[in-house]
Amino acid sequence: MRGPFLFLLGLGLALLVWGAWVVSRPGDALEDGPILSAAGALMGGDTAGYARALAPRPFRFPEDHGPHPDYRTEWWYLTGHLDGEGGEAYGFQFTLFRSALAPVSPDRQSDWSTRQLWMGHFALTDVRSGVHLQEERFARGAAGLAGGETTRFRVWLEDWVLEGDPDFPLTLVAAFADGEGGLALEVAEGKPPVLQGDRGLSQKGPEPGNASYYLSWTRMPLRGTVTLGGQTTAVSGAGWMDREWSTSALGEGQVGWDWFSIQLSDGRELMYFELRREDGTLDPFNHGVWVEADGTYRALDPAEVSLEVTRTWVSPRGGTRYPAGWVLRVPSEGVELTLTPRVADQEMDVSFRYWEGALEVSGTSRGAPVTGRGYAELTGYAEAGGRT
Repeated sequence: MRGPFLFLLGLGLALLVWGAWVVSRPGDALEDGPILSAAGALMGGDTAGYARALAPRPFRFPEDHGPHPDYRTEWWYLTGHLDGEGGEAYGFQFTLFRSALAPVSPDRQSDWSTRQLWMGHFALTDVRSGVHLQEERFARGAAGLAGGETTRFRVWLEDWVLEGDPDFPLTLVAAFADGEGGLALEVAEGKPPVLQGDRGLSQKGPEPGNASYYLSWTRMPLRGTVTLGGQTTAVSGAGWMDREWSTSALGEGQVGWDWFSIQLSDGRELMYFELRREDGTLDPFNHGVWVEADGTYRALDPAEVSLEVTRTWVSPRGGTRYPAGWVLRVPSEGVELTLTPRVADQEMDVSFRYWEGALEVSGTSRGAPVTGRGYAELTGYAEAGGRT
């Protein structure tokens, strides 16, 4: 998913760029017109001619760091928490999406000719001030505007770049176009990758090929600088990176998802997502993973996890009501966690309106107090009429 499931954004990208769907501009109220639906983007669609995620496969690097153009969509997703020596605290999200318009390349010679489109989302949250900055970009995968390389780890959209050696470290450079701020980070691997689902095959629905290849790096040491308001601050922290590619579709009746990544102070991590259904029942393809301090991990059955919403937040942009506090329990691991947004307004007001933000974590783990940090992604609330 993107954070598990934002790969849906990539599927809607082709339709968005070619004007097949009507969208509201960032800042418009939802009542002014329709917006793109993340869940709707993944329901149906012609998969003929594309590669499908049908069975587990070996992963090879650096090749699998780079694009997989035979699949319809994929993304590179990195979130993290950063701290400065003066008490500064930040959260960030950086995501690049690739979406194919057709299974084969156009039969014409041109520097602009391509079947690949790219979208990027970048957000930076200043916890002390409560400011949440964000930007969205689109580009063709041609003329050097956006793309990726398989011979080494490098993906880019204009001057947003994530690159590095096959065995790490990576560098991330991203800045807002209006000069409000940016990041320059070195990203180490930390723990080895988690192969989500069945050895990296993450099933999303009941049909063969209704799946993705999905890898997660759950605790990546970060260091570098944050620039905001003309001031640059040295920072360090921890990140979480997801890689996913697929040609897939959500099932009927699925209207959105809530996804969480959590890094605990005892060195363990947790990822969990819930697909929300129109009838309110739990989806059988909900999924979680538990990662131990030594990097070993196991899948969590949905029955092992309970997620209770404790409060909500109403967006000033159209009145969408989002969950804004949770208690997450995994009794099999002796864990009960309280999840609280570090800043209330971390809504992404882009082509797909969703909430993606930094969390503070507290609770108990195996009978001992534990703290932590995390990220949450909440989609489908605006499209599903989640308004007051």
